Amino acid sequence: MEFRIDSGVLTEAVAWAARVLPARSPVPVLGGLLLEAADGRLRVSGLDYEASARIEVDADTLLDGRALVLGRRLLDICKVLPHGPVACAIDGARLSVTGGEARFGLSLLPLDDYPAPPALPALRGEVDAAAFAAAVGHVAVAAGRDDALPVLTGIRLALDGTTMTLAATDRYRYAVRTLEWKPEGTPEAGASGTGPGAEAPVEPADVVVPARRLTEIARSLAGAGPVRLALDGGSIGFESAGMRTTTRLLDGRLPKHDKLFTLGEHAVAVTERAPLVEAVKRVAVVAEGDSPVQLAFDGTTVHLQAGYEDDVASQRLPASLTGAESMTVAFNPGYLLDALGSFEAPGLRLRLLGPGQRALITDGETGSHRHLLMSVKPLV
Repeated sequence: MEFRIDSGVLTEAVAWAARVLPARSPVPVLGGLLLEAADGRLRVSGLDYEASARIEVDADTLLDGRALVLGRRLLDICKVLPHGPVACAIDGARLSVTGGEARFGLSLLPLDDYPAPPALPALRGEVDAAAFAAAVGHVAVAAGRDDALPVLTGIRLALDGTTMTLAATDRYRYAVRTLEWKPEGTPEAGASGTGPGAEAPVEPADVVVPARRLTEIARSLAGAGPVRLALDGGSIGFESAGMRTTTRLLDGRLPKHDKLFTLGEHAVAVTERAPLVEAVKRVAVVAEGDSPVQLAFDGTTVHLQAGYEDDVASQRLPASLTGAESMTVAFNPGYLLDALGSFEAPGLRLRLLGPGQRALITDGETGSHRHLLMSVKPLV
């Protein structure tokens, strides 16, 4: 194998594929990246038992071939290569990497021991990469971190018609985001669509994807334009612009959110998002541990307060309140900031039941993004 490629292109390709490599593995070859050069293309692939990634880029292939090398070591080398062309070739039992006057040699791993990459599941449709990345970011903040409850460390991905629903919860908060997508069979939905006038197949899906993996995938594909989504009973895959990645699904289902988000009679507070975020950050500096930040709405303003006894902080902001003359609620400051920071709209609506009860924060424009929090006991 022998090829030449721009150092920047090689670095980006290696970094993209190396995302899925395990930090530690009892199987040494799973720490490797597979390089395949042929027909003017370089393919870089990585995998572990949970996920896989593959990317193809243009290269000047002088001799077709394959090589398996330690992925993180190759990435470290790529990061320090001089800008400009890079020559890579198998030299005995090593892969030589030469850029400018710098030359590196990497030991080859046994190709025969490397497992075959998983196949891409059945194509289901496509979604805009930027919109999908934003939506995943909106809900990922509510995903659990406790591996003892693995399903709560995931993001629910549900497909129903042309609506995709993403949701996450750690039992203390629940974030839901909806967006449009194009099921396979609708006009312009992937290369294998049946053309204009075709009807979307009625095949709803409801799966749970590891939040960390899905967040990494969404971020890495954010600038890719349309992304094809593939799905079966055990894995989910994404493909776009020479990039392909898969990850296993989590077993189980997240708790239903429909009843939780139905509040009944409630008050509605409306305020600007950015000033509220800054105010919460400001007063929370005196909140020790999980002590709450209190929001007292009086109809025209909201009074934020945190701290006890000598160390206190407060700030007042404009805010409207309907459905009640006044309302005081309090929240864990970390949870509140996570929720507020996940929104992008300039204005927010807070639907409030009262102290110690549910509070639903929604996008002030479309309502496609909803974040449920439990309020706590207000400050005395």
